[in-house]
Amino acid sequence: MDALRTMVAGIELGSFARAAIQLGRSQSAISMQLKKLEQQAGTRLFERKGRGLVPTEAGEALAAYARRIVALNDEAARALGAAAVPATVRLGLPQDFFDDIMPATLAAFAERHPGVHVDVRAGPNHLLQDHVRAGRLDGAIAFFAEGAAGDGERLGTMPMRWLAHETYAPAAPPVPLVLFDHPCLFRQAALAALDRAATRWRAAVTTPSLPGIWGALRSSLGIAVRTGHGLPDDMICLGKDAGLPPLPAIDLRMLRSDNPQEPAGDLCTLLKAETLARVIPA
Repeated sequence: MDALRTMVAGIELGSFARAAIQLGRSQSAISMQLKKLEQQAGTRLFERKGRGLVPTEAGEALAAYARRIVALNDEAARALGAAAVPATVRLGLPQDFFDDIMPATLAAFAERHPGVHVDVRAGPNHLLQDHVRAGRLDGAIAFFAEGAAGDGERLGTMPMRWLAHETYAPAAPPVPLVLFDHPCLFRQAALAALDRAATRWRAAVTTPSLPGIWGALRSSLGIAVRTGHGLPDDMICLGKDAGLPPLPAIDLRMLRSDNPQEPAGDLCTLLKAETLARVIPA
């Protein structure tokens, strides 16, 4: 059972190193368990790809059974009042929501499920969606282009804003932009709006993180596009007098893995409730 649990954790987390941390085991112990599984199966279950391991066709087949076996084992343990391995639920959301949505959600969840480990990840929207589809996340909040087809439950729409530091002084084109790495919906919206308005622009700073955006704006290196949620006190939304073109809105959706079980389902419900209460305009 321990070996099967290790296999499931490594595949779902996308890394057996992360599985070792989650399960509280050494990497050598993890390697021994995987070797034992292969010996018992009589075939290769994993192959090396880059610096990690990925399941072979036989490994994928066994993993499908392993998930069901582990879930049934833990269900039986709970029914009998036995001590099962502490559960882990995995949550994804944009960096914009780390200061309010994440703490409020985790505080409410901890009251209902003390002792449950929560793995929180931030990342680009396309990665959050892929992780939920692959079962590596139990649930996530993610941005989508307004009205675009795709997964998840639409929670509402948020206006995009041109943002700058309070000391920013508009200058003649080309407009200096502080951008997220590609692909990014906010980056795409900014460039498309400027191109439609025939306004020249230049990429001043590119960064993978929201703190990097704020730092570049505080250094007066340019302007950025984001929603107005979680805006630091020293940041402002630029108005029409700044000579910038209008921006579209952006959808916010709740993504869930297929049939999430408790306590993952409860975490998704709490995340949705906090998002509706704190983010989506009434």
